[in-house]
Amino acid sequence: MFGIVPAAGRGSRIQPLGFSKELLPVGSRLDGQTERPCAVSEYLVRRMVRNGVDRICFIIGSGKSDILEYYAAGYGDAAAIFVAQPSPVGLCDAIFRAAPLVTPDETVLIGLPDTIWFPEDGFCRLADDRLSFLMFPVDRPELFDAVVLDENGRVEQIQVKQADAATNWVWGAFKMPGSIFHQLASLWRQRDGVDEYFGTLVNAYLAGGGEAYGVKAGTAYVDVGTFNGYRTALRLLESNDAIDDGPLPTFASQDRSPMPTVPGEGA
Repeated sequence: MFGIVPAAGRGSRIQPLGFSKELLPVGSRLDGQTERPCAVSEYLVRRMVRNGVDRICFIIGSGKSDILEYYAAGYGDAAAIFVAQPSPVGLCDAIFRAAPLVTPDETVLIGLPDTIWFPEDGFCRLADDRLSFLMFPVDRPELFDAVVLDENGRVEQIQVKQADAATNWVWGAFKMPGSIFHQLASLWRQRDGVDEYFGTLVNAYLAGGGEAYGVKAGTAYVDVGTFNGYRTALRLLESNDAIDDGPLPTFASQDRSPMPTVPGEGA
């Protein structure tokens, strides 16, 4: 299985930081008997590994070498791959930069590295043989991509940051076969890369006869890319047993460097 982590964004909503937003310490985890800070992106990566991902592709931009250093030796049993996105011009451009590495017969998992969601086995709730979205209820769907389903769970439309969204269920992660990933990449290129958001591309895919499904298995979803989201994430983790004993990333050296600190949260 192949995981894609788009991590080239500037993180302008939560600046100033002295490091990539994907390494923002949120909550903690156990390394043996020692409690350590946990980077926000680890929550997504750990969920991918839990579903069986053995290769994780980080899409990074210039100035994000700290992500490469943090995950260089992989995470648990999964190997890390790094692909450059010269300019952060949208999710579609980011994820399809991994296309040359994806084989048609493998399963692809995609999520956002500045989000935290539950349940932890959410990816496992999605089928491997179709394009499917893991969906979460939110209070303000107009800030996300709302997913409208029919009575059989098929996606009828994705409403991208629409003020009058018809549902409060939004997608937080998705999974598909590599063959469909390549179909979507080809469609994106045919449309001259006009789709910045994945939702508008999926709408075009559906209009052309494609199928997608939504699974309402999500229980909590937080975008940690804002200060309010950061505070909400801390409360969410407290209510879901913040300390985790999952595998730590394997660092390139034996000396694990300390996590960066949040401005105002210590030296």
